[in-house]
Amino acid sequence: MNQLPILIFLAAAASGEEQPRVEEITVTADLRADTPLRELPVSATVLDEASLREAGEQHFQETLELIPNLNWSSATNRPRFLQIRGIGERSQYEGAPNPSVGFVIDDIDFSGIGTLATLFDTERVEVLRGPQGTRYGASALAGLVYVRTAEPTFTPELRLQGLIGDDGARAAGVAAGGPLGQDSTAAYRVSLHRYAANGFRFNDYLMSDSTNERLETAARARLRWLPSPALKLDFSALYADIDNGFDAFAPENTFVVHSDQPGRDAQRSLGLALRATWTGWEWAELVSISSAAESDVDYSFDGDWGNPTYWGEFSPYDFTSATDRERRTVSQELRLVAPHWVAGVYLLKLEESNRFNDRFNGEVFRTLVSDYEALSAAAFGQLDHRLGERGTLTLGLRLERRAADYVDDGGLDLEPRDTMAGGRLALARDLGAGQRAYLSLARGYKAGGFNLGLSVPEARREFAPEQLWSLEAGLKGSFQDGRLSTQLALFHAWRDDIQVETSFQVDPTDPLTFVFFTDNAASGVNYGLEAEFRYHAGSWDAFGALGLLKTRFEDFATPERDLAGRKQAHAPGYQLALGGEYRFGRGWFARAELTARDEFFYSDSHDQVSEPYELVNLKLGYRGQRWEVYAWGRNVFDQDYATRGFFFGLEPPEYPNRLYLQKGDPRHLGITLRWQLGGEPE
Repeated sequence: MNQLPILIFLAAAASGEEQPRVEEITVTADLRADTPLRELPVSATVLDEASLREAGEQHFQETLELIPNLNWSSATNRPRFLQIRGIGERSQYEGAPNPSVGFVIDDIDFSGIGTLATLFDTERVEVLRGPQGTRYGASALAGLVYVRTAEPTFTPELRLQGLIGDDGARAAGVAAGGPLGQDSTAAYRVSLHRYAANGFRFNDYLMSDSTNERLETAARARLRWLPSPALKLDFSALYADIDNGFDAFAPENTFVVHSDQPGRDAQRSLGLALRATWTGWEWAELVSISSAAESDVDYSFDGDWGNPTYWGEFSPYDFTSATDRERRTVSQELRLVAPHWVAGVYLLKLEESNRFNDRFNGEVFRTLVSDYEALSAAAFGQLDHRLGERGTLTLGLRLERRAADYVDDGGLDLEPRDTMAGGRLALARDLGAGQRAYLSLARGYKAGGFNLGLSVPEARREFAPEQLWSLEAGLKGSFQDGRLSTQLALFHAWRDDIQVETSFQVDPTDPLTFVFFTDNAASGVNYGLEAEFRYHAGSWDAFGALGLLKTRFEDFATPERDLAGRKQAHAPGYQLALGGEYRFGRGWFARAELTARDEFFYSDSHDQVSEPYELVNLKLGYRGQRWEVYAWGRNVFDQDYATRGFFFGLEPPEYPNRLYLQKGDPRHLGITLRWQLGGEPE
């Protein structure tokens, strides 16, 4: 089975049938909207609507394995914390909102709280790897994930989708769009989708298979208005209610859990955005991007993972923890885009309040109420200079100032201020025959912050900003009359004042004193390779992606341990995806997908390592002119693997340190039906 994707590719290359061309892929997350991927001097993956439809069923989580050097950590129901090239947060139980990986949906910033990235009626996902210092500044030290939902069109369209599967999975969605009025100056798009599943756990105390359930609702609306030939207005609105349970851990590291008070991993978000584009000047266009979002994130869990019967003679031993996080953001960006330069300003106001509540045997014994505000202001610019007929030199700079204020009911009052600078210098050259090479030097940055929680030592409250220099060389091209597209990138990053998330357990008899906090390491390096290909040949489509990664700390010691020379956490040495689709004729098709991931350290606080794993996903179905139905299987060989690991003392009376794992999803089978009326057939 592991050789199937390779055979698919070889058969495609040998096919003598009429060969379709690969459509040109563009990137919308760049300063210049709809920049051809081939011309972008950045390692990037773009999953278009067809790729998302073929690879996933419900959530962005299902497509993560296809993206080189993108990893994620759980201890949540859905992925919320991402790492690109080994850089990124793994949790945010306590601490200022300060992500390394930006996460944007339709110009609305949900960095660090991207649980709501459902796939229905999503047009594309773009992943830009490496520091995006010019475009996104402090929110994209490691890179950016940009999600764009389906845009309004002036052709009437109606889409319906339904799903049913094991684990109690069921879903239904509807999307509609078309022109507004008779004058064809406005068009709309609306969608509504609901997904429910049990969550692959059985609670033997509550005799329930839904304590880790997934209840995910997403509603979206988009409007495009052309009030004049020179002005385009794009409105976006999003509402998401991700009301998921969280009951994923058991002392035995199995799918049978014992919690008497299962937790929640819920997020309710409302987001609005307006992008206005003015093209009435000959010398430049003006782009204004306004957005606002409000999110309520509820996160709770059973801290002892047991019940009175399970703990027996050691009862009462009953810990629970709950966090209510409310976040509000308002942002404004103004951008002038000329043929050879871009200039702009950006303003972001973020407000966040947190309510921590820990209980022992039903009684509150530890609380913390905090409020955080941050105002970020930035100016940025980019200059593109032609070097002869084939070369381009790009210089981008960004200067950013962040002023934050924090206060809590424990008496802590902080006012950190950071001034940061980043950018990119890139040289690109068209090599002819559809190939383009680039060399890029980029600087990224991330603001400093502070650690919250009553258990954090005073001397380790604050941490400094982090800086990163990244040297990258790449080659992008198309071959065989456009049937084959490829990307290759080599990178080496130097990190200074690395913000490293570590942890320790203050009280071995209290699992809720397993505290997360951030320290600064002196330096470190991250280097590796990313490669991708797509091939279209007659009845065959083939694809592949490879990420290779090496990381290490150059100099880092805490009072607990010395990490100099060790690999960084959640940075697997390799990530691989291979697959393809074959169309048998008369509408029948089959798809196979193999993904593999190397071992990685679960944390920088201990030396426990994951096991490498491989997953196989399959689809078999029928595709008509306006509809399709197919059976699908994810992890069809039921591979056992883990997405997160903790090493601490939980079990009385000795409380020995042990490795506790959150398992990845087991085999999942189902059937999906899609139907479309109007628009372009899929």
